[in-house]
Amino acid sequence: MVARVFLHIGLPKTGTTYLQGILWENKERLRAEGVVLPGRGHREHLWAALDVQERKHLERRDPRAPGSWERLCAELDATPDGTGVVTHEFFCGAGPAQAARAVQRLAPAEVHVVVTARHAAGMLAAGWQEMVKNGSETDLPRAAAADTRSEFGWRTWDLAGVLERWGDVVPPERLHVLPVPPRTEPPDRHWRNLAGVLGLSGDYPVPAEAANPSLGAVQVELLRRVNAHLGSFSSALDRGRWIRGHLAEGHLADQAGERFALDDDLLADCRRRSRRAVDLIADRGYEVVGDVETLLVPDEVPAGRALGSVTDAELLDAAAQVVAGLLEDVRELTVERDRVRESGGPALPSPVRRAARVLRRRRGD
Repeated sequence: MVARVFLHIGLPKTGTTYLQGILWENKERLRAEGVVLPGRGHREHLWAALDVQERKHLERRDPRAPGSWERLCAELDATPDGTGVVTHEFFCGAGPAQAARAVQRLAPAEVHVVVTARHAAGMLAAGWQEMVKNGSETDLPRAAAADTRSEFGWRTWDLAGVLERWGDVVPPERLHVLPVPPRTEPPDRHWRNLAGVLGLSGDYPVPAEAANPSLGAVQVELLRRVNAHLGSFSSALDRGRWIRGHLAEGHLADQAGERFALDDDLLADCRRRSRRAVDLIADRGYEVVGDVETLLVPDEVPAGRALGSVTDAELLDAAAQVVAGLLEDVRELTVERDRVRESGGPALPSPVRRAARVLRRRRGD
């Protein structure tokens, strides 16, 4: 069994995709530093997070998903020494008993919990946008008021609640809070903070650009309305690849748009939640790597636009741009199909992979 395990549990929208991308791209280099990233890819850690939470019908995501947590643990069991890292933002949705069982399963390893965090106003805005990018029709006020055990809601967005559940299953000195660094910090600061906690050198290649581009007020409202007509896109794979990947990040994110702002009542609630989290960190003595004050909603928040001010004319213009972009994609796919037919080449890959390649070309990957 590895000597210690760092369980990075999120929160969502705290640079997790960026951090996980660096880890997975450097899996062999991690091994050279004595750090084991079990499994074969990011999805296995996602499945494991849901497995820990005893989600029903996990096999609908993938036949391999059930039992993912145990398989990761078994790989760590079979590793004679060193450090294990398990990372996915959905782990933070586990209940108290589920968190306790997860830590107990990793015994006798010394378990550390890593929580990447941001203030509640930023979390609500980014979390709701992620809901919409994954197919939700729910507007922002309803999302903020919902009482849900889903990964999209205060169950995973509320830092104090997550710290209370997970802070009860490890000693305070083994719970590490990493605030998302402000933009004034070097672009690799977030990674270096995590690397320091994991005991890594930190000198790893990092992405030039952040993952998960944001949408403006007009674009996210357009997507929310389009989602009402996408009933056949019901699987997690469909939502992630087509709504989030192709439509939201492949097309809408290319449009310049004003950021949206929270209403005053939502902002006030976020201030209360953030203050409670910072007070809890101080009371329990958790290690903070970074500036804990950034976990408080600032007195002056960046200017933004009320979602209710978006006009039909603006939505129409944004929709026209999306239709034009999608038509270009169809043309490129058709030209490529005809070229392969004329050359007598092999059968085309599945439509899913074909369109995914088009999207990668659009992004220059």
